[in-house]
Amino acid sequence: MIYPITITGSDMRSINRSAVLEIIRRESPISRTTIAERLQLSLATVMRIVEGLVDEGFVRLQGDTEWSGGRRRPLLEFDADGFVVLGADLGGTKLYGAISNLGGTILDEIYLERHDTTSEESYQHLTSLVDQLLASPHLEGRRVRGLGVGVPGVTLHKEGIVKWAYNFSWRDFPLKARLESQYDLPISVDNDVNLAALGELWFGEGQNAQSMVAIIIDVGIGAGIIIDRSLHRGAREASGEIGNMIPGREFLGRDYRYFGALESVASGTGITNRAGDAGQGTIHAEQVLEAARRGQAWAVEITADMVDYLAIAITNIMVTIDPEVIILSGGVVGYNDLLIDPILKRINGTIPTQPKLVSSSLGRRAIVMGAIINVLHNTSNFYVVHKLS
Repeated sequence: MIYPITITGSDMRSINRSAVLEIIRRESPISRTTIAERLQLSLATVMRIVEGLVDEGFVRLQGDTEWSGGRRRPLLEFDADGFVVLGADLGGTKLYGAISNLGGTILDEIYLERHDTTSEESYQHLTSLVDQLLASPHLEGRRVRGLGVGVPGVTLHKEGIVKWAYNFSWRDFPLKARLESQYDLPISVDNDVNLAALGELWFGEGQNAQSMVAIIIDVGIGAGIIIDRSLHRGAREASGEIGNMIPGREFLGRDYRYFGALESVASGTGITNRAGDAGQGTIHAEQVLEAARRGQAWAVEITADMVDYLAIAITNIMVTIDPEVIILSGGVVGYNDLLIDPILKRINGTIPTQPKLVSSSLGRRAIVMGAIINVLHNTSNFYVVHKLS
């Protein structure tokens, strides 16, 4: 039986602290009085919370001042340089690692090649990436808040267990426990597309949205879903696995256990395979899209089919979730001129509400940006509260 959740005094203080921290982060520089008015808190409560946030290193005093109660107090700003976070994105063919401050400024970044590795070899590639990040001269004199890792697969984020990541041959892999035994850092492990959605929400095209969906089209296809500015994970943490969508009746009755139906026709891998079937040999998805730009008939046909199947998927997302914005990202993002407008034309008139469909401005960095937020939330008792109407 599921019981209602109660709020303790400690929980309420954490909720207020989260709200104060978020308004300072988004609206710096800002006064204590303005914070109290916006959040409908007493000035004394705000001052007490701010004092703690300054001591923790999340907020600093700014040179400008406010006039309050007969005295001048310095304005407040988010201390983006108070900590740094390490982020790792375990892509299908490359590993990307970055060091960022809390404001999303990348201080250092590293790419490592990874091809056809086994389970343990994949883990060793990851630790090699983390070791290089920890050895970066950009960490000198800086406080590391933690390490966030994005994994392309179903991941139990609380336990840090990768249930299934096909590209890494990981099944029920205890990634968080393995990393914690090796590094004296707070570790956060999550699905890579979930992290990309968080990155877009905090630093990218979704900053002003209450609900949004980030779709990554790369080796496979996945979506991160944000509802009321929080990740929607699903009952089994498999929400957003849209690569497994069935985009038509002709896909029924087949085995798509390891590579989804939508992925087979609209992902980078699917496009590559279809190009091979068209007699083009083994070429990258980007080469197919480039050929479509040049008007080559075989590539135009493959791209048109890709657009049709993505339009079906996005239509289904719209009528199911109704997000404010859908953000496209991944390896094909440089070819969104071939995707976004054609998808919108296919959808036009089919559903009551047309989607706002945009290209990611963060690109691959979105996953690392989301890892920053994940670490910050998991190490600072952060709350997002939604009042039911």
